[in-house]
Amino acid sequence: MLIGVPEETLPGETRVAATPDSVRRLVALGHEVVVQAGAGERASFPDGHYAEAGARIGSREEAWGADLVVKIDAPQVEEVPLLRRGAVLATQLSPGQRPHLLADLAERGVTALAMDAVPRISRAQSLDVLSSMTNLGGYRAVVEAAHEYGSVFTGQVTAAGSVPPAKVFVIGAGVAGLAAIGTAASLGAVVRAFDVRPETAEQVESMGGEFVAIPLPEGSGGADGYAREMDADLEARAMEVYARECADADIVITTALVPGRPAPRLITAETVAAMRPGSVVVDMAARNGGNCELTEPGELVTTDNGVKVVGWTDLPARLPIQASQLYGTNVANLVALLTPGSDGRLVLDLDDEVQRAMTVTREGEVLWPPPPVSVSAAPPPAAAGGDAAPAAAPLARSEEVPALAGRRGTVRIALGAVLLVLLASVSPPALLGHLTVFVLAVIVGFYVITDVSHALHTPLLAETNAISAIILVGAILQVGSEDPVVRALALGAVAVASINVVGGFAVTGRMLRMFRREGAS
Repeated sequence: MLIGVPEETLPGETRVAATPDSVRRLVALGHEVVVQAGAGERASFPDGHYAEAGARIGSREEAWGADLVVKIDAPQVEEVPLLRRGAVLATQLSPGQRPHLLADLAERGVTALAMDAVPRISRAQSLDVLSSMTNLGGYRAVVEAAHEYGSVFTGQVTAAGSVPPAKVFVIGAGVAGLAAIGTAASLGAVVRAFDVRPETAEQVESMGGEFVAIPLPEGSGGADGYAREMDADLEARAMEVYARECADADIVITTALVPGRPAPRLITAETVAAMRPGSVVVDMAARNGGNCELTEPGELVTTDNGVKVVGWTDLPARLPIQASQLYGTNVANLVALLTPGSDGRLVLDLDDEVQRAMTVTREGEVLWPPPPVSVSAAPPPAAAGGDAAPAAAPLARSEEVPALAGRRGTVRIALGAVLLVLLASVSPPALLGHLTVFVLAVIVGFYVITDVSHALHTPLLAETNAISAIILVGAILQVGSEDPVVRALALGAVAVASINVVGGFAVTGRMLRMFRREGAS
């Protein structure tokens, strides 16, 4: 199969749909790749690197005339006729907002795959360009905010006086929001965040933020993994939270989007007017109309009270190298999925919910919207008109389980304490001291492990490796004891500590490899 990579023509677009690394993967899968001359220049990928990776440098017509055309942005009206009939197009299409484009592609006989319509299920994560791009966008939003804010994020104490840390409020705890939270927290800011899905609170805290909670019903998140629209009462309460938090914040970052619809308006002009001069609002939903009433897509607006509203629509494109690498990896994973035989032949399986969700046109027919793909673990709602009483029974039982578990835990602790007292009463003084240290270590270790932030799990694992190594050394010193009981315990300690050390470093190494670029040493 011939895969074409044309140059992006949208003004301000710096990314490219394939990089030399992803081209190597495509060639290894048995495909030919033609890259339009100069397609990767703005992302710092010269034509020579593509040629070294096995691609052919061609003209615009050659790239658009391929069997599979991969792009970043949807084709312009004048570019649709460049696609040959029966070709496959893989790009970000925003299918819910471009019905006319879908009709043109269907009339052209093009099979269109929307890269931004990947369902949020585990096995589709490797194809999810929205997650890839919004992750970078969240990072870049903080960088842009820091530039416009004009002050430091972290608090400082100097001989000339102290500087308080910046206060950042993030609306939305999806991929973009979490990336923004983590970036702002790493720069030393005090970060607070809100999301209509209460289950995201733990994720916010794991990234170093504080979750702003209001009473919300269960199931505020949609079955597709995205947040649902709120009813009037909840929306009013949420708007009060937005107004209060924005007035106290130095920087506000909004990320709220509803798939297939314009961005919801969350920040009113009155809210912006109540913010302090010099404050910054970065609206990551600007491309879809914006979450802020004063947002102008693609513009920087300064209000009468000195608040800057940033409406950049190209945040991922401001990191073209990394964005292109991630997008190219998503494309390579898609091609691997569509060519299961590794023989260069594309096989589109509409019985596969992932491929069906992405396929928006095929054989002259518009297939959007796709059947819903449920990713929620929440039970389905009761049928209308049904009796509500039976549904209350499982809830009551579920409430009894934590209480029962708590009572059992109390009983276990009491029994353990009794056993320790009995053991201490018959132990020699030397053993009693060691036993006291052991009990205190168990208690401290329990609270450290259960209360530590998720972000510190990897360094904590490395620390426990060092503790296991100390145990291993102590056990080796006791292996030569003449007491068979001591010798047996020492051998057991050597075995267990060795497993902890080897397994711990293996897990740590695997986690660290997740953050290394492909091909890096």
